[in-house]
Amino acid sequence: MERTPHRIAVVPGDGIGVETTREAVKVLDALEGHGALRATLTAFPWSAEETLRTGVAFPADAIDRLKRGFDAILAGAFGDPRIPDMSHAKEILLGMRVKLDLWANIRPVRCLDDRLSPLKDWGARDIDFIVLRENTEGAYVGMGGVFREGTPEEMAIEEDVTTRRGVERICRHAFETALRMEKPRRLARSPRVTLADKHNVQRFGGGLWHRTYIEVARGYPACEASHLFADTLAMEMVRNPASFDVIVTNNLLGDILTDLGAALSGGIGLAPSGNVQPGKVSLFEPVHGSAPDLAGKGVANPIGSILSAALMLRHLGEEAAALRVEEAVTACVRAGETTADLGGKLSTGAAGDAVVRRL
Repeated sequence: MERTPHRIAVVPGDGIGVETTREAVKVLDALEGHGALRATLTAFPWSAEETLRTGVAFPADAIDRLKRGFDAILAGAFGDPRIPDMSHAKEILLGMRVKLDLWANIRPVRCLDDRLSPLKDWGARDIDFIVLRENTEGAYVGMGGVFREGTPEEMAIEEDVTTRRGVERICRHAFETALRMEKPRRLARSPRVTLADKHNVQRFGGGLWHRTYIEVARGYPACEASHLFADTLAMEMVRNPASFDVIVTNNLLGDILTDLGAALSGGIGLAPSGNVQPGKVSLFEPVHGSAPDLAGKGVANPIGSILSAALMLRHLGEEAAALRVEEAVTACVRAGETTADLGGKLSTGAAGDAVVRRL
C-alpha cells in the first residue's frame, strides 16, 4: 500500500532563517527523490517582511489551518531590527507553541566530532544526551506587571506558573524518552533521567516539580532517576557530560541549560530543537537567531535547521530517514564539509549540497 504523504508547513521566518530553512527543505526533497520519504511541503510567509507589508503577523485562522491541514511545522529563525520589540516573532512563535499546546521542548546535545568539543577530556562519544524543557508554563507565561514605572519607587512582579498537570506530563515524557534511547543499551546500563530544579529556594513551584517527579519515577523502575540542583547540574554538564541521558527541567532553567548544551555540542549553529505535543502537529526549528547582519551573505550554518528537520522526521515516525540525515550531517562535519564557523570553507548552500550528496 502506498504511504500517505506527510503534510509539512514551512515557515522560514526572518534573516538567516530563510537561508538555513532552504537547505533543510533541500534535504527533505532529496530524501523524497531517493524514495526514503513522502511529503508535501507548503510554505507560509509569516515573517517581519509580511508583517510590515500587511500589518498582520499571524493570521487569525492560522492555528486552525495548522491543526486541520498539517502533521508538522518546520520553522526558521525570527527577528528583524525593523520591528524593535520583536512583537511579530512573539505572535508567530508563541502563538504556535502556546495555542498548539506544544508543552515539550526537545533539545538534543550531541557532539558530532571530537574537535568540536570545548572540553579537554570529553568528545563525541561522551557528549550525547537530551534536555527536555517544559515549554508552556513557568517564568515565561508573561504574567505580572510594573507599578510606578520609571520612578525611584518602581516595583516589578514576574509570576512563575506551575501546574501539576504540566509537570507530570513532561516528567513522564522524559522517562519514556529515556527508555527509547540507544546510548544506555550501548553502554549496558539503565537509562538515566535527571531532574534539574531549585526547590531549595523555590519552595512552591520547585517543590511541586520535585514531588511530582519522584511520584512519576516510581512508575519507571527500569530507569535510574536522580536529582541535581540546576547550578550543580550545570557544573556536572561540564565536569562529566557522559553521566547524562535525559535531563528534565522547567522553562527558565531549561532555557539556560540548553544553551550550555549547545556550546558542548560545538556551537549554537549546530543545535536543533522540537516543540512537541506527542501525536499532534508540532514545531521544529533551529536554536540560532535570525542574525540580520549575516543575512544574504551565504555564511550561515544550515546544520541546526537540517537536524531540526531530522527531529521532525523522527516525530513523524520516519526513524530511518531521520537517522540517514543525522549520519550524513555527521559525515560532513567530520570531513570538514562545513561553513566557516566549524572550520570549513563552504557557503550555506554548498554545505546543504554536501549533506545531500552524503545521503
